[in-house]
Amino acid sequence: MSQAQVQDKPRRAIESGVPDNQQYLHPLLKKNYGNWRYHDRPRPGVLHHVAHGGDEVWSVRAGTQRQMDVHTVRKLCDIADQYADGYVRFTIRSNIEFMLAKQERVAPLIETLERQGFPVGGTGNSVSMIAHTQGWLHCDIPGTDASGVVKALMDELYQEFKREEMPNRVHLSTSCCEINCGGQADIAIIIQHTKPPKINHDLVANVCERPAVVARCPVAAIRPALVNGKPSLEVDEKKCICCGACYPPCPPMQINDPVYSKFAVWVGGKNSNARAKPTFMKMVASGLPNNPPRWPEVSEIVKKILYTYKEDARAWERLSDWVDRIGWPRFFEKTGLPFTKYLIDDWRGARASLNASTHIRF
Repeated sequence: MSQAQVQDKPRRAIESGVPDNQQYLHPLLKKNYGNWRYHDRPRPGVLHHVAHGGDEVWSVRAGTQRQMDVHTVRKLCDIADQYADGYVRFTIRSNIEFMLAKQERVAPLIETLERQGFPVGGTGNSVSMIAHTQGWLHCDIPGTDASGVVKALMDELYQEFKREEMPNRVHLSTSCCEINCGGQADIAIIIQHTKPPKINHDLVANVCERPAVVARCPVAAIRPALVNGKPSLEVDEKKCICCGACYPPCPPMQINDPVYSKFAVWVGGKNSNARAKPTFMKMVASGLPNNPPRWPEVSEIVKKILYTYKEDARAWERLSDWVDRIGWPRFFEKTGLPFTKYLIDDWRGARASLNASTHIRF
């Protein structure tokens, strides 16, 4: 079958997952799909693709606040209609990309975006937009406002988003609970509960489906109990890992605490295998206060790690590659972070306490 016949043949409908992106592509992107001669970056935030046939497309990437009101969405759509014939897409880190076929529109688009408060950048060796969970706006189990942490931190890393001055791309993420929907990142900020849940026994029987709560616990620390003659639940605090997984199916098992819910910073995670294999994050700081609205203690630790990496890493080293080269003792020495026995858990010792196989253990 020729390429023209493949392009003319309609795709089979997909009944699950995201919509087929072909229908939303810029006409030149669709025309030259998989047939590009080269691409480059004329400046930070601008991607330039050149097809074998001579067609050129510019993609201008700008940062957004992800959780957008309708007025912001309309503003971005108006800008897209004016400069990009309405063709936009969002990246997985909530940046918006405007796709243009005319080079003379690139500079006016950048000027308009910057004037409206949308910084252009996030490409190449920069600090990309921070991936984060929903926080208090949407999630049912947050211990903090992850999007607020992002706002506070990106205000201080604004220029690192707009420039390409890092040794390699730097991914950051924040998560509002220990389940960590924020995912793997070079530097991750994760809330940690340090005390088991406080149970309101008067409400458990009316609100919670107890078998579901028992099944939800990953370490079998919850069991049914009778308290004051009423059906309730109890927690084995020796087993409890304070993950908060029991809170969504049973709000009376309150685990959020203004004093004992703290922030931790993890480093060295990545999903790619471009130059080295994927790596898990390691915790390097803990017990940081959950101190809205600016979280200054968290920002100080993150900037200390980031700028030490920027000064000391070699070209194209990801943060995990840099740590592997210098070693963890030198990492703590260079960053000035205190080291305790609770950090750098590699999970090898967890085989005795977690189900690491298909066998059931009690």
